[in-house]
Amino acid sequence: MPAQRYGSLIRVKEDRLEEYKRLHAKVWPDVLRMIKECHIKNYSIYYKEGFLFSYFEYTGTDFEADSARMAADPITQQWWDVCKPCQQPLETRAEGEWWASMEEVFHLD
Repeated sequence: MPAQRYGSLIRVKEDRLEEYKRLHAKVWPDVLRMIKECHIKNYSIYYKEGFLFSYFEYTGTDFEADSARMAADPITQQWWDVCKPCQQPLETRAEGEWWASMEEVFHLD
């Protein structure tokens, strides 16, 4: 089964951009381990003009269960608590989202 691709968008507070970059230059090892254990690969975050774009591929069979597992992990929760003050969610995001999900309109392997 091919990987499912996910893109999402959020704003980064301009006065927190350098802090956000510094945090992501040294992501906590337990956070990286949890990402991998939850079947996420090719995870990237890009920056442009106040926006962060996230892309990853999911290779598991139950995205909701793996997402819930990650969200329940205490170390991941601490990581999010450190990163969230740097972020400003889009007003147009779906209910329950922090990063706004994006629609894939084109893909070429």
